[in-house]
Amino acid sequence: MSILKIFKIVYYALIGFIILVALLLIISVLPITGNYKVMTVISGSMEPDIKMGSVAVVKPVADYKIGDVITFGPVSKTKAPTSHRIYDIKVVDGKPVYITKGDANNAPDAREVFQKDIIGKVLFSVPYLGYVVNFAQKPIGFSLIIIVPAAIIIIDEIKKIIKEIIKKKKENEENGKNKL
Repeated sequence: MSILKIFKIVYYALIGFIILVALLLIISVLPITGNYKVMTVISGSMEPDIKMGSVAVVKPVADYKIGDVITFGPVSKTKAPTSHRIYDIKVVDGKPVYITKGDANNAPDAREVFQKDIIGKVLFSVPYLGYVVNFAQKPIGFSLIIIVPAAIIIIDEIKKIIKEIIKKKKENEENGKNKL
């Protein structure tokens, strides 16, 4: 396989990866009720099922069961939500109250989780992608996500223009020789 083919494969893989990260960021901030949320896992309490640094895709569902991994709690710049497995469910005043536990933790959480505090059920997670998403949310990371692909596209277009100019010059030279 030639170096050019390898470069093209890496190029398209990089562009695809950047598009995926951009889509995850866009989807996670759309203010649609019942929308998917993309959360970054910042602790190891759910390992080995959900690794620290993973991206977890969360969606609200109508009914939560024992064994479901849910994300709950406040979402702010200073407090991150928690993703833990439902360990037990009890009913208080006709409403479900969830007792959760991290898979890597020895005991259930002391705090009970109410339905109103649940962001959603973790549908799946992608290991280590959270590090990339967190980097992309910083100014330097966001700049690189814009600048690197733009530079690659611009360089590629410049190469095409130069190749076309050379081709036209050769055609003009050949046409000039043919007229003599």
